[in-house]
Amino acid sequence: MKLILIPLIIAVILIVWFIATMNGLRRRRVQIDESLSGIDVALTKRYDSLTKIMQTAKAFAAHETELLTKVIDLRSGMTMAKRREAEALTNAMAERVSFLAEAYPELRSSETYRQLQLAVVDAEEHLQAARRLYNSNVSAFNQAIVSFPKSLVAGFLGMQPLDFFRAEDAKREDVKIDL
Repeated sequence: MKLILIPLIIAVILIVWFIATMNGLRRRRVQIDESLSGIDVALTKRYDSLTKIMQTAKAFAAHETELLTKVIDLRSGMTMAKRREAEALTNAMAERVSFLAEAYPELRSSETYRQLQLAVVDAEEHLQAARRLYNSNVSAFNQAIVSFPKSLVAGFLGMQPLDFFRAEDAKREDVKIDL
């Protein structure tokens, strides 16, 4: 009887460990999805701020909103590559706003414009924090699925390492400031 009981106890312990490990890995995956949603929220906030700043700028100069429409189309259901593309378009829109401000000094002096610029800066800070949280969660997940013995469960479940949110190559270069 004792000989049957020992393997049974070991089997129960292994099953409980497997289930606990599987649930832990799935919780980490949910955390990653949540932090990715945080990036979406920050991108939306930045987009909304830039949209308002563009509307303010349009009061001073009439310009087309082609980039805004592209960003709206790209925002829903994006892969990481699509998110990078949307971010690049939003960055281009931000550059256009800066050029408008240079072309129209009275726009820069507008209180509404200054408040919107502060909102954009705030949105950028939230976006950076959301990216850091996402990368932290991806790092923890990737470490968990490659560490033995959790790698056995991750392999059984078909879990693969996830990509980090990386900066575009252009943003990795030193900024040249001409005074």
